Amino acid sequence: MQPAPSPHPLLIIGWQERISLPALGLSDFAVKVDTGAKTTALHAEEIETFYKQGEKWVRFRCPDIPGSSARICEFAVFTKRDITNTSGQPETRIVIRTPMILAGRKWKIDISLTDRGSMQFPLILGRRALRHKNIAVHARHTYLVSPLPQPESAAK
Repeated sequence: MQPAPSPHPLLIIGWQERISLPALGLSDFAVKVDTGAKTTALHAEEIETFYKQGEKWVRFRCPDIPGSSARICEFAVFTKRDITNTSGQPETRIVIRTPMILAGRKWKIDISLTDRGSMQFPLILGRRALRHKNIAVHARHTYLVSPLPQPESAAK
């Protein structure tokens, strides 16, 4: 059975692009697109769960992104998922669902919360986030649909 045709033309993106996560207050920041990763992962610190009106929620410190201030975010827990981390070790992570904007398109994606403090990018965009969106990733190019990030020294 064939999937329904996409209402969007094919969008070819680079292996690095810029996205926004408006519900987290994160705008136009650089991410690594990794089709080898199933689930999108966001750097989060001080992750703790709590109950709000009988539902499980998560509170965490959002990553410091140039142009946005560090803050505590709260979201309803969408699910928990067993994920193999970059070291090949399985771990259970909390997953939230939130809107993402890429190249002017907006849709909801699942994001696992984990410590990515030692990684170059605060977010790795996994293939599930791109599934059924008529998007292809060009493995040799970066920033095909978004502007190049400005060097930090030039921004000051």
